[in-house]
Amino acid sequence: MGNKWRVIVVVLLVLTMVLSGCSMFNSPQQKPQPGPKMNIQGAEPQILVYMHETGTKQTMKMEDYVAGVVAGEMKNNWPVGALAVQAILARTFTEYAIENKGGLTAHGTQASTDIKEFQAYDAKSINDNVRKAVEMTRGWIITYQGKPIDAWFHASAGGITASAKEGLNYSKAEPPYIQSVQSPDDLAPADVQNWTATFTKQEIMAALAKLGHPVKDISSVAIGEKGPSGRAVTIVINQKITVPGPDFRVSLGGTKLKSMLLDKIDSAESGVTFSGKGYGHGVGVSQWGANKLATEGKKPEEIIGQYFKGVIIEKRWQ
Repeated sequence: MGNKWRVIVVVLLVLTMVLSGCSMFNSPQQKPQPGPKMNIQGAEPQILVYMHETGTKQTMKMEDYVAGVVAGEMKNNWPVGALAVQAILARTFTEYAIENKGGLTAHGTQASTDIKEFQAYDAKSINDNVRKAVEMTRGWIITYQGKPIDAWFHASAGGITASAKEGLNYSKAEPPYIQSVQSPDDLAPADVQNWTATFTKQEIMAALAKLGHPVKDISSVAIGEKGPSGRAVTIVINQKITVPGPDFRVSLGGTKLKSMLLDKIDSAESGVTFSGKGYGHGVGVSQWGANKLATEGKKPEEIIGQYFKGVIIEKRWQ
C-alpha cells in the first residue's frame, strides 16, 4: 500500500505542474529576443536628394544618405547604440515618406537636406562612430503590420513621451504604435531638463496673429487642456481664445519654447514666462533617452521597442 500511495502522489504532482503551465520534463520557454526580421525586397535603393544648401539635386545610395542624416541629427560622439537607433529612424522616416507621400513632390525628389521640410543632413560630421552605427543596422526599418511607421523623434521627452495628438496636434487617428511611455532623460543638459522662457506681449500677439487670432493686448496666458503625458494640448489667451498647444509653440518659436510639457505660465506686465521640461514635440523616440539606454547597454532594437509598441524591425536589403 505504501508504494501505491507514493505512485499516486507523484502522478498528482506531475498533473498539478502540467496544469499550472510547468513541466519537469521541458526546459522553461525563453522569451524571444528582439531583432530584425529578414524581408529582403531588393538591392539597396538609390534616392534623389534635394540639396537645399545649393539648390541642386543629387542621386546617392540610401545608406550614404542615412549616414549624413545621423551625423546631422545626433552628436557623432554619442554611444554607437544611440547612433544606430537614429540610423533606423532616419531610414524608416525616408521609406515612410517615399511609400506614403511619394517623397517630396515640391522638389521631385525622395528626400531633402533641409531640416525644416525633411531631416537634418551633415556629411562633414560623418565619422567612424556614425559609419559603424549605419553599417550595423544596414537595411533596417521599423514596420507596423508590414508598412514603415511614421518614425517620429525629438531631443528630450522630459521623462515621458507624448501621444501624437497631444504632441503634434495630429489630425488623423492615433497610430497604435505611439503610446505615452516613461523615458530616461536624465543625461540631458540642465537647461533641457528644466527651463524657463520669457516672451514679450508683442511676441505673443505676433504668434497668435500667425494662427489667425489677432489681438490688441495680452491680459492672460494659461494652460488649458492637458494630454495623457501632462503636456498642454491647448493654451488659453485672455480667458477666451483657445489655440492648440503644439501650433502655439511652433508659431512662437520651438527652439525657445522648448516643449509643451509645462509646469506653469506666469503673466506680467513685462512679459509672459513659461516654465517646463524637455525639448521637442515629445512623440516617438527621445534622443537623450536613447543615449541613456545605449549607455546602459541596451541594443538598438530594444531601445526602439521602448518607444514604439507592437512594431517589427525588418531588414529590407543586404
